[in-house]
Amino acid sequence: MNAAPASAGEQAVAAAVLRSDRFRLEREGDWVRIEAIITAMEKGRVQRLSDDDVLALPVLYRNLLSSLSIARESSLDAGLIAYLESLTLRAYFLVYGTRTTFGAWCRSFFGGGLSRAVRAIWVDLLIALAFMVVGALVGYALVAADQDWFSRLVPTQFADVRVPGASREALESTLFGEARSDGLEVFAAYLFSNNAQVAILAFALGFALGVPTVLLLIYNMASLGAMLWVFASRGLTLEFVGWLSIHGTTELLAILLAGAAGLHVGRALGFPGARSHMAALSGAGRTAAQVMAGVIVMLICAGLLEGFARQLVQSTTLRYAIGYGVLTAWLLYFFALRPRRS
Repeated sequence: MNAAPASAGEQAVAAAVLRSDRFRLEREGDWVRIEAIITAMEKGRVQRLSDDDVLALPVLYRNLLSSLSIARESSLDAGLIAYLESLTLRAYFLVYGTRTTFGAWCRSFFGGGLSRAVRAIWVDLLIALAFMVVGALVGYALVAADQDWFSRLVPTQFADVRVPGASREALESTLFGEARSDGLEVFAAYLFSNNAQVAILAFALGFALGVPTVLLLIYNMASLGAMLWVFASRGLTLEFVGWLSIHGTTELLAILLAGAAGLHVGRALGFPGARSHMAALSGAGRTAAQVMAGVIVMLICAGLLEGFARQLVQSTTLRYAIGYGVLTAWLLYFFALRPRRS
């Protein structure tokens, strides 16, 4: 009674195996050839390939896609499908992927790609700069009118003795304390983490039409304005600005760029123009991502200046020279460097 069904099942399996073997025999030559080409290119041996192999790669890739499609539709064995999928993925990156070394990418990025991306968001830079200036003025004015605002605007870890009512001597000691190298590495790492968090949030919040980004920029600068009032009230404005400038020019410029990148994405989402929302977001996202890569580099520089140079340099004049010399270098790089596209 069970012989017939078993025989039918065996026949079905045998037919499937035969179909799979015939499919493999008909196309395996192309698979072996494209796998050899891919392997040679992955190992950097392109010069060993013949001109015919290089020219045949796109055709072989299309045939490989066709083979994979047929294998899936015909429900051929899973091992064959997995092999074709792996081979197709490897071929895709060689046919359509960007083949460049890390060094070449760095030369392209820092040699003009980053500066072009920054110039492309100049409108957003002006908007972000305006809100940052407003934030600093608001923070200064609020504390000048009511000193209770200071504790609401300035995080406690930054306040210590730098609070309203502190004596000139106490405030001056925070600006020109004895330079110590021990622990500066930890301090630099902490400040870099804080600044990076503000910059990344300013960028990430841009998706909500840029409104949270604007609020974060205003709040961050309001804290700075509040702290500025404390030192200004004791006649230490120049000294405080010099103390801040040695690292703050780079740090604040990085936060400005991050905020502008977030606003650029928000503007693309809210006002895509003639393009679709997806097309506008795609273009804005690529530009903003380049800017943010530069922001990370700037924050690393700011962290080093903040943790080391600011503590070791005790001259206000030298602090101004370093801070605004570095700022000038950044601005020249972003807006004066205009290499021709390769």
